[in-house]
Amino acid sequence: MKKKNIAILGSTGSIGTQALEVIENSKDYFEVELLSANSNVELLLAQAIKFQPNAVVIVQQDKYHYLKDKLNLYPIKVYCGMEALEQAVQMESIDIVLTALVGYSGLGPTLKAIEAGKPIALANKETLVVAGELVTKLAAEKGVNIYPVDSEHSAIFQCLAGEFHNKIEKIYLTASGGPFRGKKRDELLNITKAQALKHPNWVMGAKITIDSASLMNKGLEVIEAKWLFGLQKEQIDVIVHPQSIIHSIVQFNDGSMKAQLGLPDMKLPILYALTYPDRILTDFKRFDFLNYPSFTFEKPDLETFKNLALAFSAMEKGGNSPCVLNAANEVAVELFLQDKIGFLAMSDLINNCLQKVEYIAKPSHQDYINTDLETRKLAFELSKN
Repeated sequence: MKKKNIAILGSTGSIGTQALEVIENSKDYFEVELLSANSNVELLLAQAIKFQPNAVVIVQQDKYHYLKDKLNLYPIKVYCGMEALEQAVQMESIDIVLTALVGYSGLGPTLKAIEAGKPIALANKETLVVAGELVTKLAAEKGVNIYPVDSEHSAIFQCLAGEFHNKIEKIYLTASGGPFRGKKRDELLNITKAQALKHPNWVMGAKITIDSASLMNKGLEVIEAKWLFGLQKEQIDVIVHPQSIIHSIVQFNDGSMKAQLGLPDMKLPILYALTYPDRILTDFKRFDFLNYPSFTFEKPDLETFKNLALAFSAMEKGGNSPCVLNAANEVAVELFLQDKIGFLAMSDLINNCLQKVEYIAKPSHQDYINTDLETRKLAFELSKN
């Protein structure tokens, strides 16, 4: 396999750091070409010195001079700001862009990378949640492949290998159920952020961990799956699988089903997205059936965890509704992590925003930008009432 030059957007986050571990362990296959971070300048500095990329971008501009001074003796270009990042992803030397930015911030750079014809390894599900129609249309026009990095979507993608010509009857996105599986609403009234951040199976960043606890993460994945695989609402189902070994299932129109299994480790879907269609030898820990003598499955509790129902509703309505959902959720999670609203209040805040923000059936890119800003402003205002 020809060596690939990798751009990692969000290299200091959970996915970004694991991607660098994958690259370090597969030096014959990858080179780091570009690294970016929002504000974690110390870790970005350490990564830059270790991996010697062509360029680094720090989005927060007040960290730029410190980073540039520290890298003065190295042959590494240093840039700052979101506009610089959107330009850097278009560098001719980049072979594939791993978008691991958190939330809405991933949309702009991903669009610019697609415009430049760069294949995308997508770990930023919000890009497709917010503007799935816009992103997939542009990717089709530019002939750009989008390789999913989320474990569930990677599982579906792997199950579809050799099956792309066959009709999908249904996909089942599996969910661990999070730390509060089985609890009812009255048991969640006084949940703390410390409790919500203790995921039973996965080690992830704070935002996605809270989303997992509220089942919003699964809701966002439902919308992402619609755009990645060209599905309708009735073709997407969610099933709770507490062991987190079956990462998702595809059912074809003859009734047969394929599932992808493995230990809960994001390194494998990261690697598969970067090497597709090839698989390379790894030293990842292997799954042993004897350690998991039984798999169990449950229906998600949509009454207690309303975010999943809100996501299905936003997907069905379409237009800018998923953009509203995402922006309101990002604010709600931020407020919850700051102890300003309760765990259950997140769903109420998101629902209020969905009811109040003007609906646009066929949004443009500017409409998405305006919707995101309007929703965030409204969510903060509503949280104070």
